[in-house]
Amino acid sequence: MEIHLPAQTVPPLGQPEPIPPIATRAQIQRHRAPGMNLIAVKSAPVSELHLTLTPVAAESPAAMVRRLARAMAAWDATIVRQIAFGSTNTQPAILAAFKQAFAAPAPPLIWVEGASCGNHPIAGMQVHAVTGAKVRAWEGNDGAAVRVWDDARATHCVVSVGGPIRTRASPRAQTTRTFENLQAALAQAGMTMKDMARTWFFLDDILSWYGDFNHARNDFFARNELRAGGVPASTGVSGRNPAGAALTAAAWAVKSHAAKSRAVQVVASPLQCAAPSYGSAFSRAVEINSAGFRQLLVSGTASIAPEGQTAHVGDVRAQIELSMQVVQAILEERQMSLADVTRATVYFKSPAAAPLWEAWCARHEQTTLPVVRTGCDICRSDLLFEIELDAIRTVA
Repeated sequence: MEIHLPAQTVPPLGQPEPIPPIATRAQIQRHRAPGMNLIAVKSAPVSELHLTLTPVAAESPAAMVRRLARAMAAWDATIVRQIAFGSTNTQPAILAAFKQAFAAPAPPLIWVEGASCGNHPIAGMQVHAVTGAKVRAWEGNDGAAVRVWDDARATHCVVSVGGPIRTRASPRAQTTRTFENLQAALAQAGMTMKDMARTWFFLDDILSWYGDFNHARNDFFARNELRAGGVPASTGVSGRNPAGAALTAAAWAVKSHAAKSRAVQVVASPLQCAAPSYGSAFSRAVEINSAGFRQLLVSGTASIAPEGQTAHVGDVRAQIELSMQVVQAILEERQMSLADVTRATVYFKSPAAAPLWEAWCARHEQTTLPVVRTGCDICRSDLLFEIELDAIRTVA
């Protein structure tokens, strides 16, 4: 497949310089302020920042971007992945604010129309940034934003696909095109689809064609020899995009510097069956082994019974309870807890159910979770709640 990349913006990939083993564990710092939750994972030579930004009273979208820019400047950090949930009518103002607040190239941004659970046009923004690394940036096919960097253990590649430009094609064809764009970007970074750790898919009108999406994903994975036990963690929910495409997507791939070592391992869910058993090609969770810390990425998790059917139909409170039991069991499987969470998104079929989530957090003393709440359809019409999250634990 031909790859169209502006040569002047693509530095030579080269090989990562050898870095001595890390002898000390990473340090995790948590910083909270109104509308901001920042977790800094300090590790030599590259540190990660995970920032959750939510609107404060009477704050304009442009003011949110300026607040983000100040936080990034304070850490001398580069944004490698960013997802914003909010009204598509607000997206032009956000893009204009980014051009003013950040130097070119502008940070990658996936925009998803998710209903706010408050009275602000933006539900929230989630940012993954790094500091201490030289981030290589270029534009892939159909305007995909590609960001590549090395840490002490691996090469990382994040691809943000705003949507295939051939929007008159069928949703299934657009899905295949999206995977081709991801594959092309990874190839330019010296990776393959087998290096993917995590994916996000936001499908316009998901309930009308989620079956076709799964067929297209399964077919593409089969052609690239991805099988159960080796597929990435993932989220697939509804979300319109400004381009009018059938879907937008993001992917995070990790390739170990050691030739015979994998930086990513699949983590099973103790309380649910493997998703491929009912036709969805994703892992319940994966873990990335980094320099001095482990990073657990939990897929979108909903009220699914062990056999794969929807549990607690019509009862959003019970669906929240079961979803959180499943997530906590995955965390405990990896010696983690909700105290280790660095980023979370909760999806409600109806934003009116948000108080039930807040009540769950209050009962379990989790009122400071770094979370964005948004309203959208989930992959089944009878699913009323879904949560995805990341967690980090240091290691010696």
